[in-house]
Amino acid sequence: MTPVAPVRPEWEVADVIREYGEAFESRQGGRLGGSQMQALRDLARCRTAALGGHVERCLDCGRDRIAYNSCRNRHCPKCQARTRARWLAEQARHLLPVEYFHVVFTLPAEIAELALENRVALYDLLFQSAAATLREVAANPKRLGAQPGVLMVLHTWGQNLHHHPHVHTVVTGGGLSCDVRGNVKEPPRWSSCRKGFFLPVRVLSRVFRGKYLEGVRKLFDAGRLSLPGRWREFANPLAFSRWLTPLYHQDWVVYAKRPFGGPEQVLKYLARYTHRVAISNSRLVDVSNGRVSFHYKDYADDRRIKTMTLTADEFLRRFVQHVLPKGFVKIRHYGLLANRCREERLALCRRLLLVENVRVALSEGVAERASVETVRCCPHCGSRRMVCMALPSLEGNKVADSLVKIDTS
Repeated sequence: MTPVAPVRPEWEVADVIREYGEAFESRQGGRLGGSQMQALRDLARCRTAALGGHVERCLDCGRDRIAYNSCRNRHCPKCQARTRARWLAEQARHLLPVEYFHVVFTLPAEIAELALENRVALYDLLFQSAAATLREVAANPKRLGAQPGVLMVLHTWGQNLHHHPHVHTVVTGGGLSCDVRGNVKEPPRWSSCRKGFFLPVRVLSRVFRGKYLEGVRKLFDAGRLSLPGRWREFANPLAFSRWLTPLYHQDWVVYAKRPFGGPEQVLKYLARYTHRVAISNSRLVDVSNGRVSFHYKDYADDRRIKTMTLTADEFLRRFVQHVLPKGFVKIRHYGLLANRCREERLALCRRLLLVENVRVALSEGVAERASVETVRCCPHCGSRRMVCMALPSLEGNKVADSLVKIDTS
């Protein structure tokens, strides 16, 4: 077996944190939240002696390799591969042999700024409003007259790391026929959308805008919005209404991409989007002299790849604003994929589609990466005859120090 060694980027986000993180935290003066502080600590220690690890010894060539433990923080660029592979394997069971569509719901800049002060409330509202929009428009008998399956993923960043909250949705190209309230009709039947077309984007945009702004107004009336700093001037109901009203007249961005070619393409897409973090290590170009340079894609200039240089403080400030609050769920399911009735509804859909036991394999690329990550072999000679000994954590975690044989047969 030919050993496959991953190519390690020259620079990592962890390098920026280890070099400049302490000074950044002190300058923030307590403005960082608990989850943001934890993310900085975890990423700085990831795959270092601080978290412990193990030594792998090849019984054939006698070489040793030290492997340190991962931090497993969901914002770490290095700790998503295995989590993503397991999640993809689970999602493969839920795919149907139908067209899938990709729709993106984006918040305007004014709301995005307020969302930085009210992450949980306004990110939750983004999910709820987008899901309610899809449900309402799809249930309209003049549009689709059906309840589709919806998977949503929250992203809060743009290519330049500015705050840009939006949800990517993967929607089935059809669903179970329903009434205008979204209740599945009896007897159930599958209703397909027109080939290559899901729902009109302008309609989705206007309904989404109305639902989201109504939700913002309700949160304000209930006293559930935090208005610190410059937002204090809008604490008065009349002032807040004057700020909110112009947003009803803006065009909100709802973007529908071309439909996927099939379930396997859906999996490839999910592999790229679901467990992505604000910036990958591969995009970093240079970290030196208090500055960080990285590649970004300029969508306003024909998607050209450009290089941006920021001070380390500004880079870390942009990075931590994308750290989600502890316990916040960034991947959610609605409609036919809602957790409460998913298995029952999907089984019904498969029967109506005349397909029994639909099984979708992971795409070759994902499967190959998963196998490389799980099969242990010597990087020098390719042997699988390896033994492993635990290394204690420098933080005092208790680990076994006995020699353990790894079964690779």
